[in-house]
Amino acid sequence: MTLRYDDIGNRLKAYRMGSGLSADEIAKQLGISRTALYRFEKGELAKIETLERLAELLGVSIPTLLGVGIEYIPSAVGYFERLRQIEETAEHIVVLSGPISFLLGSENFLPTLQDVLTENISSTIENQAQALSDIKQIIEILRQRKELYRRRRPTIVNMMSALEIERFLDHGFIGRAGLADSEIRKRKQLARTEIQHFASLIDQHPIGIQVGIVTDTLPFTGFQLFRQPDRKLLVLSPFRLGSEPNVRVGVATITSAPDAVNLHEKSIDEMWRRALKGQAAADYLRRLLANDSEPDVPKKKK
Repeated sequence: MTLRYDDIGNRLKAYRMGSGLSADEIAKQLGISRTALYRFEKGELAKIETLERLAELLGVSIPTLLGVGIEYIPSAVGYFERLRQIEETAEHIVVLSGPISFLLGSENFLPTLQDVLTENISSTIENQAQALSDIKQIIEILRQRKELYRRRRPTIVNMMSALEIERFLDHGFIGRAGLADSEIRKRKQLARTEIQHFASLIDQHPIGIQVGIVTDTLPFTGFQLFRQPDRKLLVLSPFRLGSEPNVRVGVATITSAPDAVNLHEKSIDEMWRRALKGQAAADYLRRLLANDSEPDVPKKKK
């Protein structure tokens, strides 16, 4: 197996960002300069002893750092950074998402998402300051991903769950329970606007974008399949954007194992065959919007 040193550097950067440690802190603990660490992150070969110490410091195994087998990513910051890196060379992306696919979302999605992720951080969680700092990093990475997508325009096949969309419309674009009724009404309207955006996107028949609405059961965990010039990568993640998000708990995995990729490609083909596409998909979204035309808040029991 040929090691790709640029990939090792990319993984090192992603795990470093996800660790919450600064480049200066890591360099100091390793007894190297920050410049040397940045060179490693650019793909410069490091001694195996240095890699072992880096892996230990970042809490990952050597096989994971080298990309031998499966990458395990316990940090949402590290996960979204790895997606950004992979998307730099991806030519084709298949996305299985809940109500919203980030890359195809509207211009209003990211600003609202920052509020939703922030309110999702309760005062009871451990190390609240670090969690809020992580959100700032995630938003910046997402902004970079969006800009990269606009510039490169890889082809995208996006399958969305009808049940998740209905839930999104019913609950609104929220990050926690207990919001004021007036705020919930506002968030429900934001959810409606986002689904209207996807209906309009489908109507436009944009080159390189295909959207399918799956009306029956979909896997609970979302996944993405990336086709690069020389390989395919499968990404499975518990991290979730949109309504009722999760960017704090879970472990994402990345693999290029042929059996994993092939099995998921078969699942994609099956789901795509039964998905609503084109005008049928746009009409379905508008029916959901019509059925949910009054974004009211249920009255609280006395």
